[in-house]
Amino acid sequence: MKKEYQHIKVIGFDADDTLWVNETYFREAEEEIQRLLSKYETPNKIDQELFKMEMKNLPLYGYGVKAFILSMVEVALELSNYNISNKTIEAILTIGKNMLEKPVELLDGVEDVLNVLSKKYRLILATKGDLLDQERKLEKSGLTKYFHHIEVLSDKQERNYSNLLNHLDIKPTEFLMIGNSLKSDVLPLVNIKAHAIHIPFHTTWAHETVSKKETNGKTYKTIGGLREVLNLLD
Repeated sequence: MKKEYQHIKVIGFDADDTLWVNETYFREAEEEIQRLLSKYETPNKIDQELFKMEMKNLPLYGYGVKAFILSMVEVALELSNYNISNKTIEAILTIGKNMLEKPVELLDGVEDVLNVLSKKYRLILATKGDLLDQERKLEKSGLTKYFHHIEVLSDKQERNYSNLLNHLDIKPTEFLMIGNSLKSDVLPLVNIKAHAIHIPFHTTWAHETVSKKETNGKTYKTIGGLREVLNLLD
């Protein structure tokens, strides 16, 4: 085991785009709404306005597919000057429902890694988003048995993690978080003196991107895939 991880007792995992595919479905949905609204605006403008609407609604709706659906409907109303047809609104709702019914596609090595680590460490799932949707995906994934605790957070900032670790009686120095988002799964942990491993996914939501300045001086590891975690902890 690497010296820096010798005190680790608990390992936290992000869910979306760390354990299973998620962001890909949002990109596909964005392409669909661009086609639906093509008579009103260009794809780039629709994409920009949708992101602005999501950011505006974030404090009210939070994260997840349902919040995304509401933002899509609002953008359709605004860009069409409230002339959008009921049929198009129904098509937007169908996009969202289809997202919620997507199969859970595990990323490479997920179950193998969880199986190995669960024998040596206490594993927890720390994700954000809509509670019902995340519970559905976890159930479909078949991974529930590996986790000692499951937490669906309203956000993933330093205070959220500190509250979680306090609740579970875990010292930051004993905790390792693994996830695909520098903003949500890595930097907040580093800032509270916990450990973090970054596993990039091939596509990232704009809201989750960070600048090089934000990562300067931060100590964390970036690896190419989940299987590499075993080399760091063995």
